[in-house]
Amino acid sequence: MAAAEVDAVPGDIQFEDVVMCVDCHPSKPIAATGCIDGTVTIHSYAVNKNECKRTHKHHKKSCRDLKFSLGGNRLYTAGKDKSLWCIDVETGGIRRKIKPAHETAINSLLVTGERFVVTGDDDGTLKLWDMRSKAATMELKECDDFISDMMIDQDQRILLAASGDGTLSAFNIRQKKLVMQSELHDSELLSLCAVKEQRKVVCGSGDGILYLFNWGEWGNMSDRFPGHPASITSMVRLTDDIVCTGSSDGKIRAVNILPNRFIGVVGEHEFDVEGLALSHDRQVLLSCSHDQCVKFWSVSDVGKEKINASKKALSANKSKKLGTTKQTDFFAGFAEQDGQENVDGEDDDDDEDDDSDDDSESD
Repeated sequence: MAAAEVDAVPGDIQFEDVVMCVDCHPSKPIAATGCIDGTVTIHSYAVNKNECKRTHKHHKKSCRDLKFSLGGNRLYTAGKDKSLWCIDVETGGIRRKIKPAHETAINSLLVTGERFVVTGDDDGTLKLWDMRSKAATMELKECDDFISDMMIDQDQRILLAASGDGTLSAFNIRQKKLVMQSELHDSELLSLCAVKEQRKVVCGSGDGILYLFNWGEWGNMSDRFPGHPASITSMVRLTDDIVCTGSSDGKIRAVNILPNRFIGVVGEHEFDVEGLALSHDRQVLLSCSHDQCVKFWSVSDVGKEKINASKKALSANKSKKLGTTKQTDFFAGFAEQDGQENVDGEDDDDDEDDDSDDDSESD
């Protein structure tokens, strides 16, 4: 499909520091972001105006993940300072704070119910929390490295966790036990997504390969799709066949799953894509990066793409531009940014009293 004009989107939201994570409200044009200095912000967004509604500075170090509750009335945040917080979205009040929630820095957070969340830390420990109390209702240590991403099935029973040790683990959170763990992969697993009516799970890896698993068959992958030139750091489900991937080369790609095909490039940052989130109406994709901003990309037409499995895949689709917005051509003035340097590596000091101003990381 040739580049075409698509729906206008909001302008960039600029920040004073690196944005590590972003999430969208389930029913309103509201986005929450977490920064490397620990700042959490809540913005409303529109084509003509973005407005900061609230700023929180409760994390002493990097806010690594955050998620809205299923109803959108609460925001859960977690970070390198090992703490877990629950914020009232309407009033800005702190509903719950648990510090420290883990013995090591929290890297990933997932909402599994209106008041239940799961957190995964740098050592591979998972904890399930009922946010009405301050004690974890489940604690499991089955991975040897950081928990990079998590997802749960529609019945809120089987939790999947991707890890830096190269495994995909399935947990039954009602029985509070490990169900099965995959074989070791050659690279860390960094992102997760379910497609094909949840019959398939897609895992993004550090070596740019998408690994596919049949649901319930966690021991071995069913397929692999190489082609990303850099690590696949984040991923969201756009349709039941299409995922959007964020990569450390700065590009956001639309990828069809089974048949496995690159559709094209949705958008681009100068540096690594840290996080992706889909708006409540599934028409706009939000992305954050080391370039200190959140960008908006129209995906209203991307989900309509149809793949002809009888035709040979085109390598040119890896870099094909999927459109420009009415507001701005996001490729205007862009040059290829091969070999861009990342921000400095993260300080490994876990002292909770350290000043977050000295905390810079590439995770």
